[in-house]
Order: sequence, then structure tokens, then C-alpha cells
Amino acid sequence: MNIALIGYGKMGKTIEQIARDRGHRIVAIIDINNPQDFDSENFKKADVAIEFTTPDTAFDNYMKCFAANIPVVSGTTGWLDRLSVIREKCNEGQTFFYASNFSIGVNIFFALNKYLARIMNKFPAYDVSMTETHHIHKLDAPSGTAITLAEGILEHVDRKKDWKLDTGENKEDLVIKAIREGEVPGIHEIRYDSEVDYISIKHDAKSRAGFALGAVIAAEFTAGKKGFLGMEDLFKF
Repeated sequence: MNIALIGYGKMGKTIEQIARDRGHRIVAIIDINNPQDFDSENFKKADVAIEFTTPDTAFDNYMKCFAANIPVVSGTTGWLDRLSVIREKCNEGQTFFYASNFSIGVNIFFALNKYLARIMNKFPAYDVSMTETHHIHKLDAPSGTAITLAEGILEHVDRKKDWKLDTGENKEDLVIKAIREGEVPGIHEIRYDSEVDYISIKHDAKSRAGFALGAVIAAEFTAGKKGFLGMEDLFKF
């Protein structure tokens, strides 16, 4: 399979290595220094583009891929206020695979989070909160993974109505504390706290390799398909 990489930071380089190890060809690498390569013949040879950039640049990158009719797999977060436009493009024939986190372990964690939330909905003595920790280079807060986890809690815990970053205004707010320190790949912990005890579940990423492998597997799944796709399509959780 021919893959174009958009974004060539630490994640992009890890994806490149894993993709090559799995027998794929990297036909184009586009980063901040060579945006003109979206118009290159090599880019147009791609069966799929894997995009990990920044919230400010991601949407324009998607549009450039769509202009070349190249499916996109993206893990960039912080741009979802324009998600409806992407969905409309997919209705018109484009292909887009989005995940706030490509790690297989995290997607198992998503399923566990929803299962626990359904149970805890019956026990209002427990207040729920979340802490997420990432490296200092991460530009958005809370993380896309934290937002996905929050949405899973809000879907099933009736006493919570919305999520808030760092501080809540009332008991109906699900507070997400975002910490940025060092080179932490990603830690997410959900805690249900009562006067007598607490229950917590936690995912702690050891490296970027799990995210990168998931992105390549998603690219393999996406090539040749149409529409708006996600991890629920890939893993059928």
C-alpha cells in the first residue's frame, strides 16, 4: 500500500517505521517546510494519507487530501468544531477515518469506561472526575481521548450534564484536570469517589508505538473504503 505521511514529528517518524516494517511504501512525507508537495505526483500516488499535525493546520490538510481524492486517517485533535464539514464531504464521496486515540489498549479502555459508567449511574454517592497527563508539546487541553472518555460518561451517568476543564461550577459538571509535563505519552485516569472509598480505572501509555501501530492498522482498513469511519468500525466494540 502507498502511504502519504502528513506531519513528520515524533509520531510521524514512528508511523513511518511501523508502516515500512509492515511492508508499506511511504510515497510522500509532508511537513511544515514543504506544503507544496500536496501538489506533487508522489502525493497523488497515495492510497491513503495518515495525518498527525496540529489543530490549526489539520482541517486544511484534510481539504487538500480530499481535493486529490485521497482517503485520510487522522489522529489530530482540537479541531472538532468543524467535524460537520468533514462528515458532509464524506457524504459526497470522500473517505475519512478519525480517532481521538488509535491505541488498541485505549479503545478497550473506552469500552470499559462506558461499562463502568452504566454501573455507577445507579450509585449517586460516587462523584466522578478525570485526570489526563501529557507531554508539554501537546497543544490542546483536554486531550481528545479525555473528551471521548467524558462523552462516554455523560452518555450513561445521568447526574452529569457537561464536562469542564480544571474546575466545575456545580455538581452536574464532570471535571477534567489536564496536566502537561515532561515527555509523558499519555495517562488517563477516571475516579469515582465517595465518602467511604473510591474506584478508579487508568490507562498509561508506555510509548507512542501503540498509537502509531493503530494508525497504520486503520490506514490498512480505510484504503478502498468510502465514508466517515472510526475505531468502532475497525474493532466492532
